[in-house]
Amino acid sequence: MKPTVEEIGTLLALKRHERPEDGYFDGFLREFHQRLRAEEAQQKGLAGWWRKTSAWFSDLGASKWAYAGGLAYATIVVLVMTFPRGQEVIPTATTPVNHEVRSLEPAAVEQLDALDLRPSTKGRTGEQEF
Repeated sequence: MKPTVEEIGTLLALKRHERPEDGYFDGFLREFHQRLRAEEAQQKGLAGWWRKTSAWFSDLGASKWAYAGGLAYATIVVLVMTFPRGQEVIPTATTPVNHEVRSLEPAAVEQLDALDLRPSTKGRTGEQEF
C-alpha cells in the first residue's frame, strides 16, 4: 500500500519540528569511525594486521612519534646484537711433543745436477736437442 500525498505531507509536518540533541552529529561521527575500524579490524591476514597497527598508531596522537622512535631504536639494537661477527680464535694450551724431525736429503736436486742440459748435447735416446 502506497502512502497518499496527504499522508506524506502530514508526516513531513510532524518531522519538521524534530531536532536532534546537541552533540548528536559529533557522537554520530565518532560512532561511525569506531564501527568502520571494527569492521576493518576483523579482516584477516597481513592487510588486517596492517590496518590494526595503523589504527592503533593513529589513536595514539602525538605520542606515536615517541613510540615509533623507540621501536626503531629497539629494532636497530636487536639487529646489531644478532648480526654475526667474525669468529673469535680461542688459544688452546700447547703440549710439548717428543718427536725428532729428520731432514730428508734432496734426492731430486741431485738428479737435476746429474743432468747435462747444455744446448749441444743429445739425450740418451737422441730424439731431442736443445
